[in-house]
Amino acid sequence: MRIDESLQGASERLRFMSDTALLDAQLLLGHVLNVTTAYFYSWPEKTLTDQELAEFDILLKRRELGEPIAYIMGKQAFWSLELAVAPCTLIPRADTECLVEQALVVLADKVQAKVLDLGTGTGAIALALAKECPEAKVTGVDVIAEAVTLAQQNALTNGIDNVQFLQSSWFEQIPKDSRYDLIVSNPPYIDLEDQHLSQGDVRFEPKTALVADNKGMADIEHIVKQAQWFLLAGGFLMFEHGFDQAQAVRDCLLGAGFIGVKSVQDFGGNDRVTMGRKPF
Repeated sequence: MRIDESLQGASERLRFMSDTALLDAQLLLGHVLNVTTAYFYSWPEKTLTDQELAEFDILLKRRELGEPIAYIMGKQAFWSLELAVAPCTLIPRADTECLVEQALVVLADKVQAKVLDLGTGTGAIALALAKECPEAKVTGVDVIAEAVTLAQQNALTNGIDNVQFLQSSWFEQIPKDSRYDLIVSNPPYIDLEDQHLSQGDVRFEPKTALVADNKGMADIEHIVKQAQWFLLAGGFLMFEHGFDQAQAVRDCLLGAGFIGVKSVQDFGGNDRVTMGRKPF
């Protein structure tokens, strides 16, 4: 069967469960053939072997069941990186690049900054910041051992050596005398009753990385209480959070004595990142 015929049939199979059926099909077939999607526009008439068709069909069946493309392929693009992903971690998303952008603004005038990324997962945030700020010393922590191993592998794959990853439940394993210019986190912030937990990709992602008590605010509140002991004077604390949580996060930071508290919108126009500064 020709490539263009295979892609047409695959996109028909996926159109009832994906808004990007053709792209999904192209990515999966590209994974089988080890080519980019541009290949399909140059060589649509190429014929697939029976083995290639069989491998493609296996991946399509997984996608038809709703499994995220990133988990099927085992990788996801984020910032300027290609990251290995696994079901033990969240899939890095474009909205989180907003947090990276705001962190880089804070770090712009810092020389040899110390940065801590809490709940690092694949290491996406920590690695993006370490790559853009090669003189910085970045630490990422995660409570899941498999996530720490994955983040370490991503650092090696992307050739980033100014970052370390540790297993820790938030600040528990961070030395008490450590002080940081910036602490960032994309913590669990979804309410257990949120209907979105039963929809789309999040059905396959680890609930421990998604859900928090107190209407999604419990982990944010815990981090805010602890963070001031690990920040340098004038240091920043910055969160990604739900689109409707900005006011609650600002109130939490203000209540803990942070100054310059503000929220920033993501690419979709939703309040997505909130930050505050420890007083001098």
